Parts: sequence; C-alpha cells; structure tokens
Amino acid sequence: MRSIVLTTLSVFLGLFFIFVGSMKVTPNINREMHREIRRNFVQYSKVFPLSKLLNFKMNPKFYRLFIGWSEVVCGTILVLVPGRIKQLANVMLLVLVLGAVYTHAALRDKFERMAPSIVFSLMLGCRLVVFYQVQSRERKHALLGRQAAMATTSSAATAAPSAQQQAQEAAAASARPKLD
Repeated sequence: MRSIVLTTLSVFLGLFFIFVGSMKVTPNINREMHREIRRNFVQYSKVFPLSKLLNFKMNPKFYRLFIGWSEVVCGTILVLVPGRIKQLANVMLLVLVLGAVYTHAALRDKFERMAPSIVFSLMLGCRLVVFYQVQSRERKHALLGRQAAMATTSSAATAAPSAQQQAQEAAAASARPKLD
C-alpha cells in the first residue's frame, strides 16, 4: 500500500530536479538561462563550503556539471526507481539544496534568490517525513496481520487436539467388544 502523497511528491520533485539539473548541464533547453547559470557558478565556486576546510579552489565548470548531473540522476531515481535507493536520492538532493541555501547566504543574495532553495529543501524534508510515516503504517499493518494469522493458527491448534481425541475415542469404542 503506497501513499498518493508520497508518489506525487516523488514525481513532482523528481521532474523538477531533472529539469533544473538539465539546465545546468546543457544549453539546449534555454541558452540564456544556461549562460546565466554559468555566470552564477563562477560566484558560487568562490564560497564552496569545503574550499576553506580542504584548502582548494573549486572549478566553476566542474562544480556546475557535478551539481547538474547529480540533480538529473537523483531526480530520475525519484521518478523511476523504487525502494531504498529513492530515499538516498532524496537525502542527496536535500544536501545539495541546503548547500544552495548556504551558498546564497554566503553571497548575501536577496531572499528572493534564496527562497526557491528553502522551499525545495522543505519539500524534500516533507517527502522524507511522509515516507517514514507510510513505512511505519505498513509495518504496523503487517505486524497486525501476522498477529491475526498467529491467533487463527493457535486457535485452530487448540481445537485440533479435541477433535483428534474424539476420533481416537470413537475408534477405541468401535474396537471394544460389544456385550449383549
């Protein structure tokens, strides 16, 4: 039993990240937007979170392509792939979007530039919460189903010996000689 909310969030978020990631990777969707994204990543690479920690300078092209392909792959997983890998893709996208929030804050961008990242981080977080609620509900139903099956089996097992005893008694009674 799957949740329609979980499925809808997965498909919507997956398609969104496929689209946004594709715009970072290729100019074929919108040349002007791709050009703008390329210019932005020059600034984004200057405040890359691990640059100071690891003491290196991030290449803007590599950074843009890495983020773009990560979004495309994780978005595709959200749309098409069932199972636990979907949750891993969700967490990876959440980390990327939180990184975008950090980047906008580090650049002191206006709130309207940061708002989409905040909204999509909340949506990815909500998707994880819904997933764990659905999973908990399914486990509860499975446990109740097993308990009901065990109760039925145990009640049949307790009834079976009395029926067996009756059959043995009937066989023993017919084997006894009749006294007339």
